[in-house]
Amino acid sequence: MEKKDITEQTLNQLLVKHFKNIMEIEEKYLISPEFKDISVNDMHVIEAIGVEEPKMMSTVAKLMAVTTGTLTKSVDGLFDKGYVTRERGEKDKRVVFVSLTEKGKKAYYHHQTFHRDMIARIKDGVSEQEIEVVIRVLARMNDYFEKIYEM
Repeated sequence: MEKKDITEQTLNQLLVKHFKNIMEIEEKYLISPEFKDISVNDMHVIEAIGVEEPKMMSTVAKLMAVTTGTLTKSVDGLFDKGYVTRERGEKDKRVVFVSLTEKGKKAYYHHQTFHRDMIARIKDGVSEQEIEVVIRVLARMNDYFEKIYEM
């Protein structure tokens, strides 16, 4: 087998393994006993809503690259479980704003802690130059995926 083929095979194996590991680790860590009533996707909705001022549903949907209808289903479940509140706009009653309850904010910070810990562990024992290379490679990969798959 040629070196080019081995390199491509290795890159493919590593990418597939990393994506799989991140998804499994995130689910294992995020869906703790305290948050067992929601999914990883729900956590990502919570993250998109954020802890600042209420956001319009359309804004959250855009951040998540989903339709407002798809987001509505997730928000309905999170509302029923006490993670989010909804409020109609004062000027335009068609506009719906969502925000996190205290329970939702707790889940948000739990998710943030997971990501901070993950990054700290990745950086542990790695030089600044290596981190810069990783950032450049990941940014290039991100640009590729967004361009090719129109994200």
